Amino acid sequence: MSGARGVVPVSETLDVIELDTLSLLEARFRSLAAVLAAVGAHDHGGQLSVPQPEELTGLPGVQDVLGLREIVRFATEGDYDAVVVDCPATADCLRTLAAPTMALDYIERVWPQHRRLTTAVGSDPRLVMLVTLIEQVVSAVGEVRELLADRSRTTVRLVTTPERMVLTETRRTVAVAALSGLRIDAILVNKLLPQFDSPPDHADPGVAWLIRRRALEQRVLSELEACAGGITILSVTQSVTEPVGLADLGSIARELYGDTVDAVAVLGKNPPAVRVGLESGAGVDSVYTMRMHLPLVNPSTLTLGRVEDDLIVGAEGVRRRLRLASVLRRCVVADAELDGADLVVRFTPDPQVWPV
Repeated sequence: MSGARGVVPVSETLDVIELDTLSLLEARFRSLAAVLAAVGAHDHGGQLSVPQPEELTGLPGVQDVLGLREIVRFATEGDYDAVVVDCPATADCLRTLAAPTMALDYIERVWPQHRRLTTAVGSDPRLVMLVTLIEQVVSAVGEVRELLADRSRTTVRLVTTPERMVLTETRRTVAVAALSGLRIDAILVNKLLPQFDSPPDHADPGVAWLIRRRALEQRVLSELEACAGGITILSVTQSVTEPVGLADLGSIARELYGDTVDAVAVLGKNPPAVRVGLESGAGVDSVYTMRMHLPLVNPSTLTLGRVEDDLIVGAEGVRRRLRLASVLRRCVVADAELDGADLVVRFTPDPQVWPV
């Protein structure tokens, strides 16, 4: 892929690229304008105007989706064994990863598919072309969402630091990612102080402070490991100088993964995001469970609701709408509890709709 636009070869096995999502946006919409102009005028002489690309830079999610679509292209063309994406800070990252679902929901709300298909069989070639283009967009964004949701191919590796306030934010990020259907396979704890051989009551105040500081970091690390719910926890000590270049990054990788772990392999366990099963009983006396993997979630933030055949699960200020399995649609919610890293919701049959 060394010939691809913007791709810079670093070594025989590593290429890097910095995505310019604004350029992607401008290129896509100029292509759209050219296609619509080529179709011709409306039957009544009206022109279907296309906004300038600069006008679309503020539209939420557009640049994020285009950037993710470019990443999907790299991941699916078969030229690379792995694609590693260096994401922005937590809030921006979660917003970016949520962009495909937001974009598809917005299109469906503004112009539902059944109305688009009705328009597509009309006599106006410009509207037919517009519907065709929108369907292509929906298909492309759907590919992005499918890849993000594929827990066997796509994982998130979260980088954090061993501080108590940061631990709170880490817990929230892990819970929100799980609620969004993303799989975090490892948490990398950065900038740990190294081990000191001096006693805790060392006479030098500076040394004593470092020893106490490291002890605090180790307690935070232990808390994280205790509630990680199967997520692999890896740590790296703080270096004296800022790591720059492949040699320094290689040293960090060796400390994190050693010589036996493949750094780009999927780590840890891979429990299904949602599991449904029969807990006890039979017929109208049955008790079914739906388990949703929510590691590190704060129980006080959990909320549940039901809208027809969907269960609305909320945690850490984020909500997810889950379509219930067919057997659960004929049931009512009996109770719910947090069992370790799993949210367990129990259902019992609704006698009015349960088959005899």
